[in-house]
Amino acid sequence: MKRKIYTILMITALLAGCQETLEERADRESRDYTGKHCPAPVAYEVTMDSMTFDKASHTFGYHYSLSGTLDDTTYLNRNNPREMLLEQVKNSTNLKIYKDAGYGFRYVYHSSKNKATLFDVTFMQKDYQ
Repeated sequence: MKRKIYTILMITALLAGCQETLEERADRESRDYTGKHCPAPVAYEVTMDSMTFDKASHTFGYHYSLSGTLDDTTYLNRNNPREMLLEQVKNSTNLKIYKDAGYGFRYVYHSSKNKATLFDVTFMQKDYQ
């Protein structure tokens, strides 16, 4: 009986030691997603280049390239992507575990012509709750 209890305790301890933290999970998921899916077209003239995770600030980064008519700061300023992106973060069930933990979400759009940053916004917990 003692041996059985000892074995169960050892297995439980080993399994608990193998669990990754939410921070480790976020880092792994962002690297895995980039490796498997990027670059990937996500909409007409929009390509997702990578997904990153900054451990220091607990912020996911979504990096996109824009081409054609979207590759223009005038177009972006006129269409106010900040509000649209904030609504996506607020409504995303996929991000729930990270939103509950107070993680940030950064969206960066670059020109496919010259790699200049066209739009850059970060949403923190105070923005999406």
